[in-house]
Amino acid sequence: MKAVNLIPSDQRRARPSGERSGAAYVVLGVLAVLLVMAVAYVMTGNTANENSTKADKAKQEADALEVKAAQLESFTDFASIKDQRLAAVMAAAETRFDWERMLREVSRVMPTGSWLQTTEASVLGDPTAVVSPADPAAAAPVAPAATFVGCTPRQSEVAKILVRLRAMHRVDDVELNESLREPGVTEVTSDSCGPLYKFDVTVKFLPADPPEAPRGTSSVPASLGGGS
Repeated sequence: MKAVNLIPSDQRRARPSGERSGAAYVVLGVLAVLLVMAVAYVMTGNTANENSTKADKAKQEADALEVKAAQLESFTDFASIKDQRLAAVMAAAETRFDWERMLREVSRVMPTGSWLQTTEASVLGDPTAVVSPADPAAAAPVAPAATFVGCTPRQSEVAKILVRLRAMHRVDDVELNESLREPGVTEVTSDSCGPLYKFDVTVKFLPADPPEAPRGTSSVPASLGGGS
């Protein structure tokens, strides 16, 4: 005898028949792909947010450093000014020459009855020398020099002046430019030696002040202004 199911078909329990199992796998695959995409999107968003945060932090640090650099700019300018002034002082010290001592020594070495009419001096070399533009070495002298023009009664006194000038402090060389009597002049004036001998001497000094005393002595002679 065949059993008859009296429950209406719309109220019966569904039983898997295996006819739609492939469709279920497709749905699961799609859901898995969507899940992976969602995870990838979230990770990408997190990475982008992290990079954006780092960029903002770097920008803040750069702004802070720029503000600090602007604050320190005044100190940089002050340091530059200090270096420039120090260089200027050092350059002035290197070219410094004790002209007061030189004139005091010259007044001591002049023989009796002799005097100076004119004196020209420079820390850049012979002030009376004619420099050729074609000679760059001659255009940049570095040693001080002075030229003395004066009167003395005898030629022997001129030789004495040369010897004494060479004994002065820091003197490197002494050159006699001329020593003569001016013809036709009988009176001594401020511009003329009259019957006396007129001498013209150039004294060249060492470029730098030497630590030692004048030649052959352990101290500056009193006659040349020593003891000061």
